[in-house]
Amino acid sequence: MLERVRTGAGFIAALDQSGGSTPKALRLYGIEENEYSSEEEMFDLMHAMRSRIVTSPAFTGDRVLGAILFEMTMDRLIEGLGSAEYLWEVKQVVPFLKVDKGLADEVDGAQIMKPMPQLDALCERAVAAGVFGTKMRSVILHADAAGVDAIVAQQFEVGTQILGHGLVPIIEPEVDINSSTKAEVEDLLQRSILAQLDALGADQHVMLKLTLPSVDDLYLPLARHPKVLRVVALSGGYSRDDANAKLARNHGIIASFSRALTEGLTAQMSDDEFDTALDVAIAGIFAASNT
Repeated sequence: MLERVRTGAGFIAALDQSGGSTPKALRLYGIEENEYSSEEEMFDLMHAMRSRIVTSPAFTGDRVLGAILFEMTMDRLIEGLGSAEYLWEVKQVVPFLKVDKGLADEVDGAQIMKPMPQLDALCERAVAAGVFGTKMRSVILHADAAGVDAIVAQQFEVGTQILGHGLVPIIEPEVDINSSTKAEVEDLLQRSILAQLDALGADQHVMLKLTLPSVDDLYLPLARHPKVLRVVALSGGYSRDDANAKLARNHGIIASFSRALTEGLTAQMSDDEFDTALDVAIAGIFAASNT
């Protein structure tokens, strides 16, 4: 898995919508909130959607390098196998796990992650399930050096804890694409990340998941840093076409799209229609990731 992540072609599918974002994801998939009556039914429908994606003949390790799972997805089965096991053994897709528990209130233009008191136990379960790495998200809204540094410091502190379990953390300090100071935030963010990378131990490596920058190739120094296995980009609310176009202009970065991947897929599609639409989405994202 390490060699696939370090050198493989493709992109990372983000299939990790959590409780708060699940209703919106289902609505975009063509399932309204009045079509389920409990949280259990909601998550059943979400798992059915994710299973339909990963079992599709369009979804293979030839173009999809990895997939990020929600905790409840990791705990469920796909065609009789644990989800992470299915991804790797059947599809040759490297499994990752979302581990954060949401965002704290905004301070200094940023939202750090809420506490994760059960993180060690979750990492142990992830290792047992065959997961390769983790992902955790913070959000930066405005250019405030104190807020940016707080986000990055927390991400690397928790990342070090995750590394202790033999997992590779994807560090995700998302920059709000609608921020009026987006470019300034990204300059602050790169400097802060570089300082933390330089402080890592000789055998410690991380991945970075970043918002597509306002200045093309801004993150090349991060992509080339010896402590970084891969830099991946989130779509952040951009349409698939816009996200692909921006990604193609940023060398050394591959996609880790969620909404842009599933854009246009609906529960009402026949299997042939679904597989064809997913194939088109995967082909476009793969091409943009490998320019």
